[in-house]
Amino acid sequence: MADSYIDPSPANFQAFKDLPRDEPIHMLNLLEYREQAEYPQGHEHAGKGWSGRRAYEEYGKTSGPIFRRVGGTIVWRGSFQTMVTGPDAKRWHDGFVAQYPNAGAFFEMIKDPEYQQAVVNRTAALVDSRLMRFEPGEAGEGF
Repeated sequence: MADSYIDPSPANFQAFKDLPRDEPIHMLNLLEYREQAEYPQGHEHAGKGWSGRRAYEEYGKTSGPIFRRVGGTIVWRGSFQTMVTGPDAKRWHDGFVAQYPNAGAFFEMIKDPEYQQAVVNRTAALVDSRLMRFEPGEAGEGF
C-alpha cells in the first residue's frame, strides 16, 4: 500500500509553525475514511462497529465548538467524484477548506484539551488524509 498520512511529520509541522501566525489561512483537507473505525482499546467508542465516516462525524461534533470558538469556518466542502489529474488509484471520500482568522487560532484549537480528546475520533476514522495550508487569495472569474 502507498504511504498514508494521518498526522504531520515533525519537519512538516515545523515548516507550518515557521510561517507567519498573524494572517488568515486556508487549510485544504482531503479525507479517506477507513471502512471500520479503529479506536484504541478501552476508548468509549471502541467496539461500537462505527464506520470511518461515522467516527469522523463524531470528530466534527466534538471538535466543532472549539473550531468555531477560535474563529474557524468552512468555506468550501465537497464529496469526491473522480480523479481528473492525479494517480488513478487514489480516491478521496470528502474534502473541505477550513478558514482560520490566523495560524494562532489553529494552534489554540489543537492545544485545547477538549480538542485533544476529540482528535482521537479523527485518527480512528481515517486511513489517509492530506492537510495543506494556503494563503487565501481573491476568488472570482479568472485563474
